[in-house]
Amino acid sequence: MNLTKHQTLHGPRWARDGCDLPAALDLSALLAMPRDNLAKLLETLPAGAAAQGEILPPIDPMQEVWACGVTYQRSRDARQAESQSANVYERVYQAERPEVFLKAIGWRVVGPASPVRVRRDSRWMVPEPEMVLVVNSQGEIVGYCAGNDMSSRDIEGENPLYIPQAKIFDGACALGPSIRLADPAALRDLPVHLMIRRAGEVCFEGRTRTSQMARRLEELVAYILRELTFPHGLFIMTGTGIVPPDNFTLAPGDLVRVEIGELVLENEVAS
Repeated sequence: MNLTKHQTLHGPRWARDGCDLPAALDLSALLAMPRDNLAKLLETLPAGAAAQGEILPPIDPMQEVWACGVTYQRSRDARQAESQSANVYERVYQAERPEVFLKAIGWRVVGPASPVRVRRDSRWMVPEPEMVLVVNSQGEIVGYCAGNDMSSRDIEGENPLYIPQAKIFDGACALGPSIRLADPAALRDLPVHLMIRRAGEVCFEGRTRTSQMARRLEELVAYILRELTFPHGLFIMTGTGIVPPDNFTLAPGDLVRVEIGELVLENEVAS
């Protein structure tokens, strides 16, 4: 079952498998429910009219997007290679406590119809394809979406304390095209595919699987929820296992395609 958000003449509206949900049901209301109750509600609601309008990012303004770093060995290796403090990333990869940080609040997120951006003060920008967990207010994983965590490798590599500038800027967080409801067990071995096209030609392609992640999904959720409450639910980017080579940087006009399981998210890089 997929939840999508559409821009209609009367404002944003959520849909289930292409059919409108009641206008009163926003994502905060849905993520306030226990996982089993949410599934039962969505299964029993009658089908509404066919959803119309541009597909928006599958998030509302009140939700936050958090991100987890160095959860794959490939990410650890890349961070070590770029950094002037390389041992920091080995320590994070091996540590009990994961690296987590706030990536975006809901209104900053872009969807499949909007461009992502590169920082003007960065010389080395890459996309990071990530499975994004959708978590309800009780801390239960209810599903996932595809995500692109745009990142500046030169800014982060200069100093790990610069990670907010490397990771957080306009057009840096893309989610979509929908929320796919799923049992957490089904998310542990999903295929992840990144393809970047430039002038119509593939200039980079990579694949991995979520089973290559060094940490359990429930562990990432639990650490973020230790001292934080999320009454509207939250989204968690789980890290990347695909990193383009060191001589690659994104350019305006590139088309970034992220596939996570059955979901496909495409964004053009803004000029």
